[in-house]
Amino acid sequence: MRTDPTFQTASAADLDTMLDANRYRNRSRCFEQLVARSEEHFWNPADPDYINFREAVPPGVPLLPFDFVVESGTAVWDRLDDSQRLAFTNDSARWIVSNLLHCEQGALSLAAGLCQMLVDPGSQEYAANQVREEARHVHAFTLYAESRFDGQIFAVTEPVGDLLHHLIDTPQINRKILGTQMLVEGLALGMFATLQRVALDPVLQRLCRLVVADEVFHHHFGKVWALKTIPSLTEQERDAVEDWAEEWFQVFFSNLVCPDQKEALYARYGLECNWVRGAIEEAVGATGGESLMRRYAGPARLVINTLTDAGIITDRTRSTYSPWVGLAPVSWTVSTLSLGYSGLGSSFQN
Repeated sequence: MRTDPTFQTASAADLDTMLDANRYRNRSRCFEQLVARSEEHFWNPADPDYINFREAVPPGVPLLPFDFVVESGTAVWDRLDDSQRLAFTNDSARWIVSNLLHCEQGALSLAAGLCQMLVDPGSQEYAANQVREEARHVHAFTLYAESRFDGQIFAVTEPVGDLLHHLIDTPQINRKILGTQMLVEGLALGMFATLQRVALDPVLQRLCRLVVADEVFHHHFGKVWALKTIPSLTEQERDAVEDWAEEWFQVFFSNLVCPDQKEALYARYGLECNWVRGAIEEAVGATGGESLMRRYAGPARLVINTLTDAGIITDRTRSTYSPWVGLAPVSWTVSTLSLGYSGLGSSFQN
């Protein structure tokens, strides 16, 4: 598959390519402003002047609204008393935070790999900058888990782990960037923005606001890749990109609502996974599933809009995404999260 020179790669063991005297001057300017602006959104998770993880949640207040929990409004809720509903909601928050933490670690590992592979010095510097920011997120969510969950983190779910392993293992730079910067980072950016809006825990709100300021830059790296790559692909290559994105979109977003991935959570409340699945399916049958999907409409729509703008979604796969698009519009997009990012548009063409 064709690759723009900005994203040309070498083997991680190929130091000779990196030491080529002519390489240093062949620097893309695509990411100059992204790197230069990194100081604008610097923050330190260990400094309470930025975020104070010791701030307590008011007694009896859940970390998230009850109605944000997938299992609320189903027979599962009828099986729980008030104290269990509070605990279940907080465990659901722990499950979400755990998955986001795993995604951030995956993005850290992937960005570190890009540092070793990307030949263009400008692209390499951007990737190095992202490594630093992803490490900051891993640190921050670990501190949050310590403050709210006694450090107890759910294991990575199978779909998330499979995608991260695939992205680490594949030698295809286009697949790494599409999967990491557009799918994983898009999902994470959408979830952080959603949690910032709905969370009842002021510390979680603050944490997500700080992370969003970093993530919007990471997500845009993928948009630069798409701008420079998709138009140059053959029809067969472009279709392969579209099919791959469709497959993993389905895997990722089914993971958000699929009870099969939450067995460890249910076991804490004596709930059997198959029974929970039936309860959710019964509720979906009664409502058409829209209320269930609406909880995650923001992250889904953000990824869909990005893939559409990049020319990755066409009539071939549009039906896969249409259930999410049919929901009421969300109140924010990548551009509204971008902290003045639109002013960088002209630099993407260089």
